Amino acid sequence: MSFLLQPLVRWDWVWDHRPEIWTQTKEHIVLTAIAVGIGLLIASVLSAIALRFRWTYPPITMITGMLYTIPSLALFAFFVPYTGLSRTTAEIALVSYTLLILIRNIVAGIQGVPHDVQEAAEGMGYTPARAFLDVQLPLALPVIIAGIRIATVTVIGLVTVTSLIGQGGLGAFILDGLRRDFYTPLMVGAVMSVLLAVFADLLLLAAQRLLAPWRSFA
Repeated sequence: MSFLLQPLVRWDWVWDHRPEIWTQTKEHIVLTAIAVGIGLLIASVLSAIALRFRWTYPPITMITGMLYTIPSLALFAFFVPYTGLSRTTAEIALVSYTLLILIRNIVAGIQGVPHDVQEAAEGMGYTPARAFLDVQLPLALPVIIAGIRIATVTVIGLVTVTSLIGQGGLGAFILDGLRRDFYTPLMVGAVMSVLLAVFADLLLLAAQRLLAPWRSFA
């Protein structure tokens, strides 16, 4: 009951903890950027394999799909005995949740390039590598970046859970608020996480429009 009777936000607490809020926000961004960056690298390699050897796509998506469905706490518990309560543990889990999203979008984007466009590139004397870089990849970028947007927002939400192993960024405020029955840090962590997700999504949407101005996006 005392929790419910508290003011929604104690602004004096927010003002006094500005350096800590900024530090945890930066930590949240770093954890997200590392996870999405490594996830994109791994997904690009696996997607290239799947596009080159089509029979590998079902097993690749099956394995990454299984990783995606494992609850985050269970995944943390599995790796903690090996990597401890560390950033490595957090990143392994976060990266695993990006793979299925990114692989599906990369493969779908490349496969979605019209065959007549590919044939036209070949007819103009493009090598396979140049046709991929100059024709297929630019046309696939909207779908690929859409996958990066989804993966990024997903990871921003999941980073808050890593506070349970001491690596939570803004999730540390949520955990602190719950532990101390104090609403203000809980609200700060939750609201800042939402704002960070919205900002990241808008930033990537702007990148979509910049890299593929001939397309309109939702």
